[in-house]
Amino acid sequence: MTLNDQATTGTRGPWNDTALPVDERVDALVAEMTVAEKVAQLYGVWVGASDDGEDVAPHQHDMDDHIDLDAILPSGLGQLTRPFGTAPVDPATGALSLQRAQQRIVAANRFGIPALAHEECLAGFATWSATAYPVPLSWGATFDPSLVREMGERIGSDMRSVGVHQGLAPVLDVVRDARWGRVEETIGEDPYLVGTVATAYIQGVESAGVVATLKHFVGYSASKGGRNLAPVSVGPRELADVLLPPFEMAIRESGVRSVMNSYTDLDGIPTAADARLLTALLRDEWGFEGTVVADYFSIAFLRQLHGVAETWTDAAAAALAAGIDVELPTVKTFGAEFVRAVEAGQVDEALVDRALHRVLRQKAELGLLDPDWSPVPDVLADIPDPSADGVRGRVDLDPPANRALARRIAEEAVVLLRNDGVLPLAHPARIAVVGPAADDPYAVLGCYSFPSHVGVRHPEFPIGISLPTLREALAAEFPHAEIVHVAGTTIDGGETDGFDEALAAARDADVVVLALGDRAGLFGRGTSGEGCDAADLTLPGAQQALLDAVLDTGASTVVTLLAGRPYALGSAPERAAAIVQTFFAGEEGTGAIAGVLSGRVNPSGRLPVSVPRDPGAQPSTYLASPLARPNGVSNIDPSPAYAFGHGLGYALSVWSDPVASAPELATDGSVTVSIHIGNASDRAGVEIVQLYLHDPVASVVRPVQRLVAYARVPLEAGERVRVSFQVPADLTAFTGPDGRRVVEPGEIVLGFGRSSADIVATRSVRITGGPRHVGFGRALHAEVMVTPEP
Repeated sequence: MTLNDQATTGTRGPWNDTALPVDERVDALVAEMTVAEKVAQLYGVWVGASDDGEDVAPHQHDMDDHIDLDAILPSGLGQLTRPFGTAPVDPATGALSLQRAQQRIVAANRFGIPALAHEECLAGFATWSATAYPVPLSWGATFDPSLVREMGERIGSDMRSVGVHQGLAPVLDVVRDARWGRVEETIGEDPYLVGTVATAYIQGVESAGVVATLKHFVGYSASKGGRNLAPVSVGPRELADVLLPPFEMAIRESGVRSVMNSYTDLDGIPTAADARLLTALLRDEWGFEGTVVADYFSIAFLRQLHGVAETWTDAAAAALAAGIDVELPTVKTFGAEFVRAVEAGQVDEALVDRALHRVLRQKAELGLLDPDWSPVPDVLADIPDPSADGVRGRVDLDPPANRALARRIAEEAVVLLRNDGVLPLAHPARIAVVGPAADDPYAVLGCYSFPSHVGVRHPEFPIGISLPTLREALAAEFPHAEIVHVAGTTIDGGETDGFDEALAAARDADVVVLALGDRAGLFGRGTSGEGCDAADLTLPGAQQALLDAVLDTGASTVVTLLAGRPYALGSAPERAAAIVQTFFAGEEGTGAIAGVLSGRVNPSGRLPVSVPRDPGAQPSTYLASPLARPNGVSNIDPSPAYAFGHGLGYALSVWSDPVASAPELATDGSVTVSIHIGNASDRAGVEIVQLYLHDPVASVVRPVQRLVAYARVPLEAGERVRVSFQVPADLTAFTGPDGRRVVEPGEIVLGFGRSSADIVATRSVRITGGPRHVGFGRALHAEVMVTPEP
């Protein structure tokens, strides 16, 4: 078969007829399939995952049995796991390899059904030489869903061009404890921010024809002690009002076609076997019609880790009954033993058929059952030489347009926490660049970037993308300054023998840029990332001691954080000249930081998570009830050093004249509140206008403040606008004492905030009428209007 041949093998039938309704095509195909052929469509195979090296998934080597492809392919294959993301491979060569794998799969099974190929795409397509965008926590810092949607479309287009059908992102977990290692993968600690930004990302990926995957459904981030894959014991109200709303919004608004279960158990029920979540809520109540794919090995974990299944077949049957459709990343519980159990009637074949219908419907919608389906990826369609040498180097997954977008996101994501006037820097002659994150190209990459996730296991390969260090970016940004670099210590080694040299450099400099932060890794091999949880929120290693020592010199110090989570910073909020917070800002991140320090970039990022004052005050979140706030009956003050939503810029904005359209609204009505914003400076800037809800008296305990809307408002020098929010009463709803979501009558206070702790102005209105119960169809957004004013 040549490069441009189309797939024509396999028994033909109504399932190939594109004129028929999809469900009719699927029914016809299912009716012809044996049990073995049915089950084969419900698992993936991870080729190469058992190679020697460190795990890239939990218990990877424990769970990977030897797979005899020649033995299993005649029955077919549901998915190919990470054909690009398992080892470094040239993108064009990888596309050719995937094409040949698909040809082999199609030729081997009697219906000619190709596999669906999936990849990770948490912060870009996780493959060698592809753009490394900022991590999701940086997306949250932008408060800019439209920009995130653009990124999602680019990521989806890149994956689709090389033959990938599904991306395993985004993460919709709401941060509940910043000690959790996967905070960097989340969008923040507020469900509305998480929902709006994640929904935009999904819309972008799906618009490119790639299946996005919501994860991790649900509760993963609320684990006890902030530990990865730990039990969750949240109450039904926290589940309904904090953890589920982002998923609900995405199901309603994004067009998402897949969901991945959480690893955890929720009050003793593993989510991989929880029909209440995966069927009753997700499908019956919310109407989701796509596929539910298992987080890697989570079906097998029902036996191995949770202890709720005696055999692998029991685990498979429990997962299917709950609503999981596909076992990933490779076949373990859906193997030959399971097939025999179904054939013998020990497992209801109807469960297999239910999942199979969903899987085949998705394959049909992707065109994989069409008679003219071709295994040739788009990037290879016009290349005449079908050899590895002929295609190598012909595909660019990090083109200038991608890098430009990565730079825009990184620039919008930089959060200026503190500034005593030192920034922007005024032509310093000598800059001391101190700290372990200053000269490390990996300091801007999260755990699921390809170089950190896989590339570190293959040092014989180049990184594949340009990753300028902060030292290099500062040298480029300040070409006339002398740059003196001293690391002082490592990220987590605890060394202090380099302090003297670092302090000497600090004393001799006009300004110190102190670069601190994390090293992304997996399962304890980093300070941030999957399985890299923290005992408390002290900076790793000796970094806090270095910070204190530099501040003690009296040098003008700009603390610059390149991290995966927020950290307590000791006395820095009072003593540092400035503090710049970034969260693994991607391949263009150091240039964005340098641009903020020089003033070329006016910072507009806002905190998606609070920065703690005390490293031990966890778990803590801005969504705190009155009893969770400072009080006279506990000596622990959980108040943050910098609250959710905080961020400074170089322009001066003035907020004034808050107005409410009416003093009352009905329980099914709405009210419009507005405020005047003016840029009183001589340079352009951006304001993030945040609208918070305070419910003084409710039938259950409520957070003191809760974000219900926001607007990213660019302002030219001297420009004045009025920002209005038309707020439906539905946004005040919460889960009442009877477990139903209710809009209650009574006073509410709508506050215009620069952050959750800086409410500039408020307007009180009263909701009138009787309690009104609302459900899945309730309004989720306020209408935002920005009107120019003279």
